[in-house]
Amino acid sequence: MLSLDIRIRRGRFERRVRIEDAARVVALTGPSGAGKTTVLNAIAGLVRPQAGRIEVDGRVLFDSARGIDLPAYRRRVGYVFQDARLFPHLDVRGNLLYGRHAPPGAGRRFELDAVVALLGIGSLLARRTGNLSGGEAQRVAIGRALLSQPAILLFDEPLSALDQARRDELIPYLQRVRDEVRLPMLYVSHGADEVRRLAEAVHRLD
Repeated sequence: MLSLDIRIRRGRFERRVRIEDAARVVALTGPSGAGKTTVLNAIAGLVRPQAGRIEVDGRVLFDSARGIDLPAYRRRVGYVFQDARLFPHLDVRGNLLYGRHAPPGAGRRFELDAVVALLGIGSLLARRTGNLSGGEAQRVAIGRALLSQPAILLFDEPLSALDQARRDELIPYLQRVRDEVRLPMLYVSHGADEVRRLAEAVHRLD
């Protein structure tokens, strides 16, 4: 369950965004500049709303009226960006293990072997990130996000930098994550086809 009612401002841009949805996979669409990425950043704790409230599965991350503003490291957010943002000095295994931790007092839900199997990246573990295709790099980025033990996954146009063949290659893995991991997901995209194939509900920012 995602419950969000925030007022956000970035420079001269300001708007109010409200999302109340019990769907597990929610897509956020709309034109460039509508504030989609800013919403993700507000959930992740990278941008502070001017006012409002953010709640994920009953857990309040931000509430200006009550003075709640959890720091990013306590929000348990797995974030997958447009580009994979892997560490070039580490191999794939090193990148995955970099994100492997559990918050204080919490157990591990996701372990390396299971995540590697889920994303089909076992053959890549010893590879340097510069030798990965765009789709392979994004699978590693998703794995790293899962190993951070998130309570919600945020995707900021993860297919936008890929050609159509790589998009078609990656979507089944995203569907596997959706179906097997069963975490709340907020998925930002301009692509109608990927939204149709992945999301259970769609909200548009105009």
